Amino acid sequence: MKISPDQTIFWSNGYIKINATLVVTWLMMAALTGGSILATRKIRKNGPRTRMQNFLEMIVLLIVRQIESIGLVKARRYLPFIGSLFLFIASSALLTIVPGYQPPTGSLSTTVALALCVLFAVPVFGIWEQGFSGYLKTYLQPTPLMLPFNLIGELSRTLALAVRLFGNMMSGVMIVAVLLTLAPLFIPVLMTALGLVTGMVQAYIFAVLTAVYISSATQSHPERRSP
Repeated sequence: MKISPDQTIFWSNGYIKINATLVVTWLMMAALTGGSILATRKIRKNGPRTRMQNFLEMIVLLIVRQIESIGLVKARRYLPFIGSLFLFIASSALLTIVPGYQPPTGSLSTTVALALCVLFAVPVFGIWEQGFSGYLKTYLQPTPLMLPFNLIGELSRTLALAVRLFGNMMSGVMIVAVLLTLAPLFIPVLMTALGLVTGMVQAYIFAVLTAVYISSATQSHPERRSP
């Protein structure tokens, strides 16, 4: 039983391997990009609004309000990054209803890559908002002795993001596979539905934690400022 898409190898040459994780990830990115272009090509600022435009605007406003509720005032600045993470993870979970599909988020390499995106994005947004020196000072608060601990904290929360998403997505696929062997009809359907809910929750949690980390990096707190 294959519990990770990394185990499905389509082509290999020495250390270079093309597995299901790479193929599905690129297909999903292409599908999401093409779908975005098709869905937004008829959007107009003025004139009659289509149902698709109203639906898309409702989704965007919902995500923006969620970001604002976390404390990011300029929510639209961070919407493309946080929204893309949510959309990719949520789509990976929704497609599990397709027979034979293995979500790329069931691979540790994918979840680590997503977490590394957050790791690099947080200081970029922090420097953008506070300036280079202002952002670096946050690592020296409340005392310069905290520098190594703050750095370890950055790395550990990135690892936690990757492992949490990987564990939940992989365990869901594995449970469905086991139940499909034991009871190939009714129970796997229920577990697949539960897996969809779990996947959507994980996408939401990943996006919210990303917004929290960015909020922490972009806001200056009085107790953390230098005298």
